[in-house]
Amino acid sequence: MEKWITLYHGSEQLVEEPTFGKGRVNNDFGLGFYCTESEALAKEWAVSSLRNGFANRYTLDTEYLNILNLNSPDYTILNWIAVLVEHRLFSIKTPVARRAKRYLIDHFGVNVNAYDLITGYRADDSYFDYAESFLNNGVSVEQLARAMRLGKLGEQIVVKSQFAFSRLRYEGFDVAEKEKYYVLRKARDEEANRAYLEMLEEESDGLYIQDIMRGGIRNDDPRIPRNLSE
Repeated sequence: MEKWITLYHGSEQLVEEPTFGKGRVNNDFGLGFYCTESEALAKEWAVSSLRNGFANRYTLDTEYLNILNLNSPDYTILNWIAVLVEHRLFSIKTPVARRAKRYLIDHFGVNVNAYDLITGYRADDSYFDYAESFLNNGVSVEQLARAMRLGKLGEQIVVKSQFAFSRLRYEGFDVAEKEKYYVLRKARDEEANRAYLEMLEEESDGLYIQDIMRGGIRNDDPRIPRNLSE
């Protein structure tokens, strides 16, 4: 990662002074300030069908920051899922899903609060549904990894620590027009869902969460797909 990076935060309001300790606890990687290096993605995330939004722009000095990159080959797709199930509110429909949540956190979890900055994929609505289906033994880990690659899944950068907040500088904003960016956001979601449904029609003999638990599979198992960017 470059020493100085430009980040964008998509929102319905201007955020000139991001505040450490504020925000939603039940977000992908817990409490933090969620940004992206893509201005276009920030604008998609900022709009609704009813109103425009803002792409707030910042520069961040990353020198001396302890950075976790969940998209690197050091981590598997199950590390990402484990972080999600620990922080997001999932629908636990079966006893299998209840055991799966605990197993993933215990054997694939990552302590995100030990880092200043986190890079990882954003669980937009469609992708959150895929992860939930995996937790409920509905799709295999191979299908899950493929689903993550079907659409252009957005990458986010999360400012976690008070130290990282102190190195963030506001640079201005651009308006995100709902007429343009809501259409793009909706099209991304619909394309991902279409490809996902097509994939489900195919046979899959891969590893399901119940197989992973029964086999005592751990993070170093070569059958678990590595980072999502491969």
